[in-house]
Amino acid sequence: MKSHFWVKVLPLLAVLGSVTALGIGTSLAKQLFPLVGSLGTTALRVGFSALIVLLVWRPWRWSLSRIDAAFILRYGVALGLMNLLFYMSLRTIPFGIAVAIEFAGPLAVAMVSSRKPVDFVWLALAVVGLSLLLPFGHDVASLDLQGVAYALAAAVCWGAYIVFGKRVGHLHVGHSVALGLTVAAFTVVPFGIWQAGSALLSPSILLFGLMVAGISSAIPITLEMVAMKRLPQEAFGIMTSLEPAVAALLGLLMLNEHLSALQWLAIVCIMLAAAGSSVTARHAPVVPTNG
Repeated sequence: MKSHFWVKVLPLLAVLGSVTALGIGTSLAKQLFPLVGSLGTTALRVGFSALIVLLVWRPWRWSLSRIDAAFILRYGVALGLMNLLFYMSLRTIPFGIAVAIEFAGPLAVAMVSSRKPVDFVWLALAVVGLSLLLPFGHDVASLDLQGVAYALAAAVCWGAYIVFGKRVGHLHVGHSVALGLTVAAFTVVPFGIWQAGSALLSPSILLFGLMVAGISSAIPITLEMVAMKRLPQEAFGIMTSLEPAVAALLGLLMLNEHLSALQWLAIVCIMLAAAGSSVTARHAPVVPTNG
């Protein structure tokens, strides 16, 4: 009886652990901003993440068709730009709000792929949540407009990442993720070198960057793979919809980022929209949600 209980609970804990590790890694990464900037931090995080998954999965063991290579290229560029733009948004807006805005990307993909009337409820909730967050003259007008724009651009890239990721969903996850992250690294590392230069080579910064990459990429991807093999897609979607709330809580605890009651309400609306759409939207292969 106890083993049956753990069979059900373990994948749920794996998703929660993935979301939490991703949030902790991102909160730690933000502490690098004063030293190497958001672009340098992105370069460290994505670059080391690519090295880790390359060593773990050794994607050269599998063959790759020309068509799949083309989609891996698009998938990786979208992944790299998603990380780059998201980290740029974190310079001026709170972590939890940036994540909530970025969720517009996967929500839009889910809405496009479904035609059920109930999905208009989730769409309405998402619109309400975003309207409460975006700086349109109410008490969140203090949100930096440029930061919001970067988060919205990251949302577009997240949507593209999901679309292209589905096109390579027939490949082994380790194969597609390793190659995708490698392309992402080639996409963003030049920006980091341009901004931070030789500061990226400091041993302490390299060590910190390696730690961030392990916590925010290697651990979440591993835990997600454990969960995806054991959870229905609806349950996986509901659990990952907790990410904005986890990000907001970690932003409060680790970065001292305080949100207003209205901002918390907006995050709850977006979480409900994400959870609802994961239950009712047309099913497709699950794509790992982080880089």
